[in-house]
Amino acid sequence: LLNGCVAHNQLINYEDVAAGAAGIDNAVELTIQPDDLLRIVVHSADPKAAAPYNLEPAGQQMMNMQQMGVGAGSTNGLELFMGYFVDQDGYIDFPGVGKIQVGGLTIRKAKEKVLLAVQPYLRDAVVNMRFLNLKITVTGEVLRPGLLRLSNQRVTLLEAIGMAGDLSPYANRENILLIREKEGQREYIRLDLQDKEIFNSPYFYLQQNDVIYV
Repeated sequence: LLNGCVAHNQLINYEDVAAGAAGIDNAVELTIQPDDLLRIVVHSADPKAAAPYNLEPAGQQMMNMQQMGVGAGSTNGLELFMGYFVDQDGYIDFPGVGKIQVGGLTIRKAKEKVLLAVQPYLRDAVVNMRFLNLKITVTGEVLRPGLLRLSNQRVTLLEAIGMAGDLSPYANRENILLIREKEGQREYIRLDLQDKEIFNSPYFYLQQNDVIYV
């Protein structure tokens, strides 16, 4: 029985973190990757002039979702009817314009590129863009393992673990595996929650489609 117990010090995280404030210099903007889904809407003072640059009118989207039995609040429904798919070469097919390369760009830079593409045809255009596939997977020794869909582009490792119900008493806090796919490569990163340097790690902030194994 004694051999099966978990020592108290194995359950403590960030024990050597000193009180105070520190600058945040490891946060980065997410970049668009192949297989991403983007929500892009073009607005203008003249809605009829902007309509050709949008996938479908909002009312038509809702009707299609209802016909297919998809709830209005379903993220999967949004992906089906409002998402622009980024192909393996980093391009999207944009109505009225054609192919636009957005792979490797941040959302901010991609918005600027789409805006430049429609400006010759549309005065006073405004472009809104966001990710539709912001999701991560947390598995292993957490209370609620599974896939987490995110609304915020800036999510930390600790927030993801919290959304999964926190670590179980049997979780190995010194050896958490982060699996990340980016630019055609897969990375395997080991992270230690009992080390204060976790807050300075370039992997402390998560990216779309990350997998965390505890």
